Amino acid sequence: MTALWSIFRLILRDQRASMLRGAALGLVVLAMGVALLGLSGWFITAASAAGLAGAGAVFDVFRPSAMVRFLALGRAAARYGERILTHDATLHALETLRLRVLAAHLAAPYARMIRVRGGQALNRLTADIDALDGVPLRLVLPVMAGMAAQVLAFAALWWLVAPSVALWVVGGYLAGAALTAGWMARVSLPLSRRAEVAAQAFRTRLIDLIRGRRDLAVYGRLVAQKAAVERAEARRQDLRRHLDRAERKAAAALGGVASMVAAGALGLGMMLVQSGRIEPAFAALGFFAALALAETLVPLRRAVSDLGRIAGAARRVGRDIASPALAYSHVDGPSACAAALDLKATDLILQRPGAAIPVVTGLSFSLHPGKTLAITGASGTGKSTLLLAIAGLHPVAEGRITLGGRSVADWPEADLRACVSLLPQRSSLMAGTVAEALSLAGPKGDKHMWQALDSVQMTQVIRDRGGLASRIGPRGDGLSGGEARRLALARTLLRMPRILLLDEPTEGLDDATAIAVLAGVRRLLPTAAILIAAHREVETAFADRVIALN
Repeated sequence: MTALWSIFRLILRDQRASMLRGAALGLVVLAMGVALLGLSGWFITAASAAGLAGAGAVFDVFRPSAMVRFLALGRAAARYGERILTHDATLHALETLRLRVLAAHLAAPYARMIRVRGGQALNRLTADIDALDGVPLRLVLPVMAGMAAQVLAFAALWWLVAPSVALWVVGGYLAGAALTAGWMARVSLPLSRRAEVAAQAFRTRLIDLIRGRRDLAVYGRLVAQKAAVERAEARRQDLRRHLDRAERKAAAALGGVASMVAAGALGLGMMLVQSGRIEPAFAALGFFAALALAETLVPLRRAVSDLGRIAGAARRVGRDIASPALAYSHVDGPSACAAALDLKATDLILQRPGAAIPVVTGLSFSLHPGKTLAITGASGTGKSTLLLAIAGLHPVAEGRITLGGRSVADWPEADLRACVSLLPQRSSLMAGTVAEALSLAGPKGDKHMWQALDSVQMTQVIRDRGGLASRIGPRGDGLSGGEARRLALARTLLRMPRILLLDEPTEGLDDATAIAVLAGVRRLLPTAAILIAAHREVETAFADRVIALN
């Protein structure tokens, strides 16, 4: 519950005025509903009693009937306003919450950040944010409005009818709601959590089927993956049916509570009428008000049903945004860096997270501006880990890495990103135009984009596709592996870094194209210090110096 309340406080702080106005209108809706039904019962009973007593001609029917119309129309208007305000405020607050979550992930350690690239993690983040609209709309605001309406009804029934009726009605509803909610929570909380896990598993499998349909077809696994999707959906539907069944039982229990409270209010009212302590019309008022107060229990059924899903989402999102975001602003590369930067590693020891044995030990080297260093070695010897450490994305166990004589750990984030660019082994290309893909490097004009494309031998390929406005699919769909790799390299070059880190940059290219690409990189960045994690002879031949990792 602490996580739920923390999320609600964030939403309230972001949209305080709209939320408070919406909550007030929600209370007005409930109060008007109770008043409408109670007044209608009083009016009908009082008018009937006046007619039986022969006083129908002098009985005032106009003011009560006008009040009934006012309450009916006012309740509809208040309901409309409450929905508009609370839903609009919640959507705006969730937009802000999404930005908080994204900022927190950007500030997270690299080892955690790369896990978010998986479809399952992205699916979880999306589902969690979507679930949190239930915090104000189905949990906090309805429950608070219902409790406030019960308090107002208690005061009104105490004053207009009798204390015993007020105590029975409000006490019965509160006790019945608490018992029903407690029973349903034990049943629905685990079901709700399992249903959410099943829903996310289904979405993940379906996305995998859609994205990997060609590879699955090639390897003859398309039918098997389709069957896995169907099994996941069947499990989700089965859990949803169990949850719906529990929700219907809760609805029946809450209906039973309402019937018992209303019957008790009617019985108490009849006893009070027979003893002459109240008039029949006021006994009817108590009975109909008790019926109307059943509306305060309606949100409870849905709230408890979704509580497991919402609580889990609030707990995970709260954990995501617990760490402060980095203050980061785009800085154009050359203006943030010195004219030239030396890269130096001294007695460097690197370990992978959770590993007991270092992957790199005792490594020392210097790399000067305008020079190229190739790091070679078998898979698993730490080439990629070294590049990550230089980029400030992996911790240094021992030793030191300096840029321009300054430790990487001491560089401000914005300056480090402006001076150092990394092309990892797996680079992401998102759906959009070629210009949009390149613009991730920062605001650049068409001239600079074409220069970068020319450097990586992609000018003719892009012109044949229709130019910078041509579209590519998710993950570079529509480009070959080598073309997607070169487009990602062109995006990296647009940063005009002083230190360029390349992890197997010519993968998927023939030797002639690879040589031309490497020459184009040096031509575009003549003074940059280039460090390559190399696995091909053309890459080591391009370098001024080669270091082999064991």
